[in-house]
Amino acid sequence: MKLLLVVNPVSGDEDKTMLLNQLKDQLSPEDELDELRTNGKNDHERISKLLEGHSFDRILVAGGDGTVKTVAEAMIKNPQSLGLLPCGSANGLASDLDLPAQNEDFIKVALGNSTKKIDVLQFQDQLGLHISDLGMNAELIENFENSNYRGLLGYAIETLPTILQSKLPQKFEIEINGQKLERQAIMVAFANSKKFGTGAVVNPDGKMDDGYFELLIFKNLNLTEILKTWSSKAELSSDFVEIIKTKKALVSTQRPLAFQMDGEFCETRSKVEMEIKPDFLEIAVP
Repeated sequence: MKLLLVVNPVSGDEDKTMLLNQLKDQLSPEDELDELRTNGKNDHERISKLLEGHSFDRILVAGGDGTVKTVAEAMIKNPQSLGLLPCGSANGLASDLDLPAQNEDFIKVALGNSTKKIDVLQFQDQLGLHISDLGMNAELIENFENSNYRGLLGYAIETLPTILQSKLPQKFEIEINGQKLERQAIMVAFANSKKFGTGAVVNPDGKMDDGYFELLIFKNLNLTEILKTWSSKAELSSDFVEIIKTKKALVSTQRPLAFQMDGEFCETRSKVEMEIKPDFLEIAVP
């Protein structure tokens, strides 16, 4: 196989040396491996330029959801097959695809012949692979990125300060499926999958390959309902979250709110328009 390995050296705040050695141990002498390390500055341009002149049997991504998102956006004009080596602070996409947890096992999947095509969410020139949102969760991610903590512990540490400092709920105006809705909510999420990177199941019926996404309107902070999200068979109350299946949605707010895509804080916005791009990305799966 002709392979490109895209490595984020700082994702998950962990050294990648062992992972990369394990990957090379599983390659055959006939395999060709090129490597590109991200730097957080011009990664999209570097990857796009490389793909313009090369065709790879598989692009391997060693990083978190943000790194996968960067690679996917760089492939818009040159779609190619992806293999995930999940090693971010939270790996929501890998979790949704039921990838194994151990390095040796998910490397085998990433190099294997089993693939599936998944939908992606599109916002302007950006792509979302599993869940994006506007409101409190994005505030948490912004605070996490500005802190000195990494991993799930970092999210936990920033949760209470985020709740105490937040000025939510507020009014959201929503245009969806030919309707105009108004809702008081703490956040609105655009979900192409079942769960956040933390593992919380917030969209139990979500599918990544059905040509739709779900708009999740979270109305309040309900501890009982939040605890339910740690069960894959959770039935969430409509008083906690309203779920609407759609292909496109426009969400507006009276003041700008934090907005995140796939666990990466983007900016503050008062308007987000999202639509689905069916069968956009081919990914190696178990």
